[in-house]
Amino acid sequence: MNRQGHAVARCTVERLMRELGIQGAVRGKRVITTIPGGQAERAPDLVDRDFAAAPDRCRVADFTHVKTWSATVYVAFVVDTFSRRIVGWSAATVKETVFVLDAMEMPIW
Repeated sequence: MNRQGHAVARCTVERLMRELGIQGAVRGKRVITTIPGGQAERAPDLVDRDFAAAPDRCRVADFTHVKTWSATVYVAFVVDTFSRRIVGWSAATVKETVFVLDAMEMPIW
């Protein structure tokens, strides 16, 4: 509406769309990074929540996705819990085990 010369606040448009029961178009497909499984038992706490024992003793890993103009990129990273720094990382356009393993091997080298 602003492009057509009608000065309208964003909150007004949101309210009117909500009242009319309409929503904007969503482009692209939703990326699923976690596939829920059965009700698995929670893993035991092997470090007893002591993350600041010493450097290079405890590391945690995770991966996420980043949407770019051309594709979705998956990024895996490994964090040293003592220094809270990223010590290994890897990126790929597909969700495969090898890119996570690359991130885990980086601190070793």
